[in-house]
Amino acid sequence: MDALKDVSFTVNRNDIFGVIGYSGAGKSTLVRLVNHLEAASNGQVIVDGHDITNYSEKGMREIKKDIGMIFQHFNLLNSATVFKNVAMPLILSKKSKTEIKQRVTEMLEFVGLSDKKDQFPDELSGGQKQRVAIARALVTNPKILLCDEATSALDPATTASILTLLKNVNQTFGITIMMITHEMRVIKDICNRVAVMEKGQVVETGTVKEVFSHPKTTIAQNFVSTVIQTEPSTSLIRRLNDEQVGGFKDYKIFVEETQVTQPIINDLIQICGREVKILFSSMSEIQGNTVCYMWLRFNMDQQFDDTAINQYFKEKNIQFEEVH
Repeated sequence: MDALKDVSFTVNRNDIFGVIGYSGAGKSTLVRLVNHLEAASNGQVIVDGHDITNYSEKGMREIKKDIGMIFQHFNLLNSATVFKNVAMPLILSKKSKTEIKQRVTEMLEFVGLSDKKDQFPDELSGGQKQRVAIARALVTNPKILLCDEATSALDPATTASILTLLKNVNQTFGITIMMITHEMRVIKDICNRVAVMEKGQVVETGTVKEVFSHPKTTIAQNFVSTVIQTEPSTSLIRRLNDEQVGGFKDYKIFVEETQVTQPIINDLIQICGREVKILFSSMSEIQGNTVCYMWLRFNMDQQFDDTAINQYFKEKNIQFEEVH
């Protein structure tokens, strides 16, 4: 049985690219292929222009210098100080003591742990341990940072601070980040693009805004619903339908921040010449932008024509879906 099958996508330079899926979806296998901790049985794995499936062990050591990695459980040496944990990749590369001291000091300052350099991992909180791991991953100046469930062992407040730090890593150093996670909140807060995995396959890809506004697969819809309520509950819809007199047509729409102030409901009332019911509305923040989800209902009769409504949404670039 294949752990991964027909997986194909591109992570662009400077992306914060999320890969999300439930346990057993193949996420960790995917990241291990990118870091060449496992070899692909077929296909290509191209990292920064290098097809790493064709490289020898010696050649991979050079490529791996450009790849940093952080893990769910930190992987720190409990017998070594914070300073030595961060310095370890440079020590193994036989860098000079002067270079090691300068680089480690810079990275500990960047992650906010300058005052912890002489402490040991057992003396640190979970969030501080992950900051040490991030500093260790950055100390070699990588081009790519792989994060395998990097926040799964942390509480919500600490997760938020680590995500802020990772975003700063991306913006400050221009490092491309791949986030492996089963938490949609991580995707929502930090990633600009996302791939959704299920049973060893990528079933959906797109920008975070695209996936959150119009998830195409059931699994993507389920993940989005864990962090944002995008539609009324089934029980509410059932009750509203039972109370409805006559025919009706429903629309789900996604309104971006630049569209929030537009008089959408007023425009629709004038266009179709009838009342527009708002069955559901919620606002959320995605990547620092406020967006709105709405579920609208139009009463139908013999004169009802949805052509003008559809045309209005298209002209205003409002993403919509007819609900049947």
